[in-house]
Amino acid sequence: MSETRKTAAYGGVAALLLLAAVATAPERVTPDAFLDQGEPFFPDFADPNAATTLEVIDFDEDTATARPFQVTFRNGRWTIPSHHDYPADGEDRLARTAVGLIGVVRDDVRSDNVADHEELGVIGPLDETVSTLMGRGQRITLRDAGDNVLADMIVGNSVEGRDNLRFVRLPDQKRVYVSRMDLDLSTRFADWIEPDLLALTRDEIRRLTLRDYSIDERTGILDNRDTLILDRDGDGNDWTANRMASGEAVDSTAMSNLLGAIDTLSIVGVRPKPEGLSDSLTRLDAGLSITQADLLSLRSRGYFFTGGGELVSNEGELEVRTGDGVVYVLRFGEVLYGEGEAISAGAETSDDAGSGPGENRYLFLTASFDADALPPAPPRPANTDFMDRDEADWSDDDRSNRELQDAYDAWEADVEDGRQRADDLNRRFADWYYVISSDSFERIRLTRSDLVQPEES
Repeated sequence: MSETRKTAAYGGVAALLLLAAVATAPERVTPDAFLDQGEPFFPDFADPNAATTLEVIDFDEDTATARPFQVTFRNGRWTIPSHHDYPADGEDRLARTAVGLIGVVRDDVRSDNVADHEELGVIGPLDETVSTLMGRGQRITLRDAGDNVLADMIVGNSVEGRDNLRFVRLPDQKRVYVSRMDLDLSTRFADWIEPDLLALTRDEIRRLTLRDYSIDERTGILDNRDTLILDRDGDGNDWTANRMASGEAVDSTAMSNLLGAIDTLSIVGVRPKPEGLSDSLTRLDAGLSITQADLLSLRSRGYFFTGGGELVSNEGELEVRTGDGVVYVLRFGEVLYGEGEAISAGAETSDDAGSGPGENRYLFLTASFDADALPPAPPRPANTDFMDRDEADWSDDDRSNRELQDAYDAWEADVEDGRQRADDLNRRFADWYYVISSDSFERIRLTRSDLVQPEES
């Protein structure tokens, strides 16, 4: 080959290498790209209270699935649509998210090259135009009451060595920015609901009744193995149990653990009850009206009626009585297996699974009011003539009658408060079958041998 041809060949190779380098190199950020540096992403979004819907979409690389989660304000309350419109404790969290997004600005420009999106973690979690499952970010969208988009962005990886700086991209743009962000957005159901399911404290509990029984599902005949009744001794932490033998006592450590488990009981999932059954449960005083569909729904979760019409479960129950007359009944039902949304919302066929990871348990909750838990009604005044006189004109009898009236009014207010609390709780529980973890079930579903032990000599 002549020198001229060699030179031409080398030149051609060099040109090809140059073209390849240009094609694969990150797109150069021109000075014009910095014109919006320091500007907010959503300049028209200034009122955090305008946000009424938050949608967060995560991507799980292990399962190669996107996980959408939404909280919205609908019909006067915050709900979680993906979980059967279960009430959300999300107003404050959503407001903090809105404030955080209002404050996000374009601190710096990192890249204008689509090829960098995977490395920076800003591929949309639902983007079907790319085949890679890696490098998908978290998409955050806020909307107002009219479903207008207030903010919409994809949040990617943290900047190396700077946890408070994240790569950010708007979904309809290829440019990637670096922005300072302080947002902690979870798509876990448990993080968005009221954590205090029973709304009581351990100090309020005056009596516990643990009913250990089994039921013949065909005949409805109940086999009562044991009923353990535990009563608090005064205002202290000592407890007594029914049918204790000589030399036995309630184990204080086991009792403390049980009270703590009740106080902190939380749920991992929910299922809606049939509408007719829910309506009946909000009017317990009027009696239950049960249809065949209701019975099938109950049976599938491990709940049955005895021949006498008593609602029971296949794993016994716990009754909790408070000092203000509120009576909770926790009925433990069927086992169900699964994890994630399969348990929290029934997103998969976990309800029918006979085995597998993540054992959980159905929980059926009701609340009622028992006035007998309160002190007896104090005597009422012989007359109320004092109400028609100035206090300066009261006789000794008037003053005595006023004291009696005040004591009776206070007792009557306590009764009404307890009744109202029970009604509020029962309305809250009526719509739902709850799901608790196996660990919670094991900590609460105890027997006499767990709690009553020989006294230490």
